[in-house]
Amino acid sequence: MSDADLDAPTPAEGWSVRDAVAHLAGTDHEASLAATRPDEFVAGLVEVARDIEGFLVGQLEARRHLTRERLLASWQAGFDGMVAAFTSVPPGTKVPWYGPPMSPPSFATARLMEYWAHGQDVADALGVQRTPTARLRHVAHLGVRTRAFAFVNRGLEPDPTPVAVVLTAPDGTTWQYGDTGADDAVTGSALDFCLLVTQRRHRDDLALTATGACADRWLDLAQCFAGPPGPGRPPQQARS
Repeated sequence: MSDADLDAPTPAEGWSVRDAVAHLAGTDHEASLAATRPDEFVAGLVEVARDIEGFLVGQLEARRHLTRERLLASWQAGFDGMVAAFTSVPPGTKVPWYGPPMSPPSFATARLMEYWAHGQDVADALGVQRTPTARLRHVAHLGVRTRAFAFVNRGLEPDPTPVAVVLTAPDGTTWQYGDTGADDAVTGSALDFCLLVTQRRHRDDLALTATGACADRWLDLAQCFAGPPGPGRPPQQARS
């Protein structure tokens, strides 16, 4: 990755590749804090809640002066520290976060989702095509589990209607979630579902089919990451 690559704009409005890396690095640091000093992390949540946007911008600004070598080295060191922190959490412990507290395995899954989502921004910025793998199952799992959250996060009452989710995995096998006999269903490729729930593509640009009113509404609201509702990406036609 060159200095020019770091400066390339990503599809996330106002964010460069450097900003995506800085955000991941900063959030890895916060994750390590949550795992090793949870009381200190929780005490800081009040300040973050007062100005979420300012908190995110602070992560970026704190790393904009770093050279490429120092940025990438500190990012790697922070990632390694986060992984070590997760392994030190006693079994059965819930780690606090900006959403609900999570077990270390669930927390690691959430971090994988964040890396994949922001990695998509970087890949799009640099014109790189990534090969989807079975690890997308972690992201798809979160996408299904956060269905109610997507409603609550917008001040809406979750719809309890059962929804079957049937996805075609990268290797051609099928991943199924929920009540497979439900009248409402979401079907399509696992990659497209993951791009939707991370809000990296507009629904109109994806080959996902919703059967039933509840499934259809969910796909319009889907969000598997913590934080306020994002605007998502505009459809491809609007970008061209």
